[in-house]
Amino acid sequence: MVRPASLLIQQRQEPYKLSLFDQLTPSTYAPLVLFYASRNDDPYTRIIRLKESLSQTLDLYYPLSGRVVDNLFVHRFHEGVPFFEAQVNCPISDFLKHHEIESLMNHLLPCKPFNKEDLRAPVLACQVSVFSCGGIALGISFSHKLIDGGTAKGLNDTWSSFSRGDASGVVPPVLGEASHFFPPRQSFPQNHLSLMESIWFTEGNYITRRFLFDAKAIASLKAKAAIGNPEAKPSRIETLSCFIWKCCMSATKALGSPKSSILVEAVNLRHRTKPPMSDASISNNFWWAVAMAQPTDEKKELHDQLNLLNEAIALYDTDYTHSLQGEEGADAMGEFLNQLEEFVTLEKPDIFAFTSWLGLTKLNFGWGEPFWVGLMGKVGPAFKNLTVFIETKDGKGIEAWITLDEARMKILEHDSNFLAFCSPNAKLISSL
Repeated sequence: MVRPASLLIQQRQEPYKLSLFDQLTPSTYAPLVLFYASRNDDPYTRIIRLKESLSQTLDLYYPLSGRVVDNLFVHRFHEGVPFFEAQVNCPISDFLKHHEIESLMNHLLPCKPFNKEDLRAPVLACQVSVFSCGGIALGISFSHKLIDGGTAKGLNDTWSSFSRGDASGVVPPVLGEASHFFPPRQSFPQNHLSLMESIWFTEGNYITRRFLFDAKAIASLKAKAAIGNPEAKPSRIETLSCFIWKCCMSATKALGSPKSSILVEAVNLRHRTKPPMSDASISNNFWWAVAMAQPTDEKKELHDQLNLLNEAIALYDTDYTHSLQGEEGADAMGEFLNQLEEFVTLEKPDIFAFTSWLGLTKLNFGWGEPFWVGLMGKVGPAFKNLTVFIETKDGKGIEAWITLDEARMKILEHDSNFLAFCSPNAKLISSL
């Protein structure tokens, strides 16, 4: 167990308050695995350095060392972060040659990814796996109850900076800002909590597969997404989200059960509040942009899907985000959840979620940058249809880690329109 280096931090009595969005986000682990090549050193000295620098990091990010209490606050900062060590009896190069590398990823993680967890589970957990060649994999499980992409980035940047002895890269977190902008509720209507859990967790046999979109394919799809609007400049993530959503809708139709469909895309709220929040503000400072489509929309073009998503995201650039702030924000959120519950109850739509974890390929803990960043294997038994985007090492391509129910995944894996733009299980090229 790794704890904050300072005893004063461990014994801190003032709890860390959750935000409104923390309260509505279930306790489940988002995964990350960083692969580092072997070097002319003892890999176990790296483990010592990782533990010591994590302890330093927890002095700043101490809420991540505590435990959630009553879905209201984090306390008991002395509890610490579980830190596991494992040995893998093969070279890292052999491990990565496996034709379905996703099936092995969970062995490198300290916690099962995207599984329903007890509210009192650790907020953060780590595992270092040492391969026979001396290469290592650093697996990190981030509890989404408190950690969004922005929080994870600040944590990772600070931890890696302390580890390599470069204080200039430390990102001191802004604590308490999230609960100031989005105050927690003492209690939530049970139907709202049940709704959020049902959106995150639906029983099914889910499969995770990795698909590589190279720079050429992304450029081609972006051109398709801009048809009819020459001034449009769709981002890579928006374009790929809509393309995959469209293909998933086609898969649903092929199963003979076309239905309404919802795309939910994570939107960072830090720069959309009034006044803007700090980039270093920790907690779940994001919410979901919701784009809705009818079964017949599957026939529409990519730029039509993109328009739906853009309209959903644009909502957060209006006074709507401001309406979620302050003590009245819970009422505005309640209205949103009531409308969503009504739609979900009546339409029973398919829900496809998208998020991106970018900027991870540069994390240098003192022994170079990772040559590859992986995600996860089997999830469930209850989860949802989720796509996570990760940049390739050169920054030009995107790996889409797609989790779908088994029936849809089988169709997607044989969809010629989908495969025209991506490569499934692309070979991993490293400098090993």
